[in-house]
Amino acid sequence: MVKALFLSPMVPSFDLAVTGRFFTDLLGFSLAFQSPTYAIYQKDHLTVHLLPAGENIGQMEFYLEVDDVDELWASMKDKVQRLKVREPFNQEYMMREVHIEVPATKTLLMVGQVIKG
Repeated sequence: MVKALFLSPMVPSFDLAVTGRFFTDLLGFSLAFQSPTYAIYQKDHLTVHLLPAGENIGQMEFYLEVDDVDELWASMKDKVQRLKVREPFNQEYMMREVHIEVPATKTLLMVGQVIKG
C-alpha cells in the first residue's frame, strides 16, 4: 500500500515574487525551489507551491506526495480511463509525478515522489 507523505496546495499567482514574500515574511516559510515559472516554499513538514496564474485562474490544484508514485499508478491506471490524466513523468524539480483531473471539478491533483539519486 502506498503511503501518503504530504498534501500541498498549489497557489496560482500573478506575481510569484510578491506571493513568495507573503509566505516568507509573514508566515516564516523558506524558499526550497525556484524557477522563472514555479516556486516551492517550506516550513516544518509543510510546503506551498506557487505557479503563474493564467486564464484558468479559478482552477484549484493540490499536490499529494507519496512514497511510490509508480506503484500507485499501477493500482489506479485502469480506474482513471475516463479522466484527463498524465501518466508518470519526471519534472525538472526532481519529482516523479502523475497528474489527474478530479471529476466534476476544475481541480488538478498532482501526485508525486522525490526522485532519489
